[in-house]
Amino acid sequence: MSAGYQPSKFQQFDGKGNPKQHIFHFVETCNNVGTNGDLLVKQFVRTLNCNAFDWYCDLEPGMLDTWEQLEQECLNRFYSTRCTVSMVELTNACQWKDEPVVDYINRWRHLSLNCKDRLSESSGIEMCIKGMQWDLQYILQGIQPL
Repeated sequence: MSAGYQPSKFQQFDGKGNPKQHIFHFVETCNNVGTNGDLLVKQFVRTLNCNAFDWYCDLEPGMLDTWEQLEQECLNRFYSTRCTVSMVELTNACQWKDEPVVDYINRWRHLSLNCKDRLSESSGIEMCIKGMQWDLQYILQGIQPL
């Protein structure tokens, strides 16, 4: 390492989060300081703890020589706990009885952020309104989004 080198501060991964997101963040952090390719393999261990570090320690020596191999093995070993929402699920989301409209909108918005399909703002607003209780739909049907 060159004089004055400051190692990057990496987010830690314990095997329970989203491995794809962790890898993306790791690669971006390394790219910011000019680290890429096989140097990523040597830096990656610094991001692991708990079960993820145990997994790394249990790998056979020389099994993974390139960043691409290590990345794929990590993605194969750990899976994302993030749930994806289909357009059908989003369309079928409805305001619950006695649920305040603000809570419904926030719940619907959270679902929409996990939707794998792209949704335009206007169609998202329309879809959210259609899931509201009938009296709110009636009031909002004439209002056009800005």
